Amino acid sequence: MAHTPKNQSEKAILTARRAWCYLVLVLISFLCLFFFYVLIINSTRTHFEIQKGFSLLPGKSIITNFRNVLTDANIPVVSGIRNSLLVSACSAALSVYFSALTAYGIYAYNFKFKKAAFALILLIMTMPTQVSALGFLQLISKMGLKNSFIPLIVPSIAAPTVFFFMKQYLDASLPMEIVEAARIDGAGEFYTFNKIVLPIMKPALAVQAIFSFVASWNNYFIPALVLDTADKKTLPILIAQLRSADFLKFDMGKVYMMVAIAILPVIIVYLLLSKFIVRGVALGGVKG
Repeated sequence: MAHTPKNQSEKAILTARRAWCYLVLVLISFLCLFFFYVLIINSTRTHFEIQKGFSLLPGKSIITNFRNVLTDANIPVVSGIRNSLLVSACSAALSVYFSALTAYGIYAYNFKFKKAAFALILLIMTMPTQVSALGFLQLISKMGLKNSFIPLIVPSIAAPTVFFFMKQYLDASLPMEIVEAARIDGAGEFYTFNKIVLPIMKPALAVQAIFSFVASWNNYFIPALVLDTADKKTLPILIAQLRSADFLKFDMGKVYMMVAIAILPVIIVYLLLSKFIVRGVALGGVKG
């Protein structure tokens, strides 16, 4: 079949559009990865080398910077990493499980004020953390929970953003016939949720686990208000302390190395769960 001029023109336009899309994607990828490259390069250089300007080649001070970070008595990095891992892992686990449970309750049950409950949860999602920070701080002080990890972990049970994503995912991927069949077979509600619904939601759980872990890992505002002693402080607080050090003691090489150490667990979590991201985001954004 001969190609008409019209078909050739449409093919050329399509090729040009694809080339333009690929060019934009390459540019965006470069911009995203370039700053990681700068971070890695500067973590291998000394403070004076960094002050001289940017270099494409790594330095020779990676071991020195790493040793300086670990041996700084004022910045307990090891305990900071441990504290951040504990808070982030527990927060992510509680957030995804209870948000999925709440989303399942809204999805699978018909009850009075169901729409009002859904709207209320979405309303809470629009409120910034800073609005309730003062009242939250006063509450935990009266409860004797200041300088404790509990106020950083337990509130993650109520995660309206995670709930909304889970609800959208259930709308797109969970037929009610499966739930009804389980009930007919005599399965209890928690058994149905834990053994049938959760495996179906695995991609959504993985996506939100990554987002929740990263959000908790990078959280500085609330931990800085709650935690006082050095042995309880999380990594973002320690990085802020290092950046605000005295001018004579300020070491940019050490700062870059500490930031590089801080992003390593996030990269590991992403690599472990990345295979679920595309499917989870796609189904979470589609309402069936």
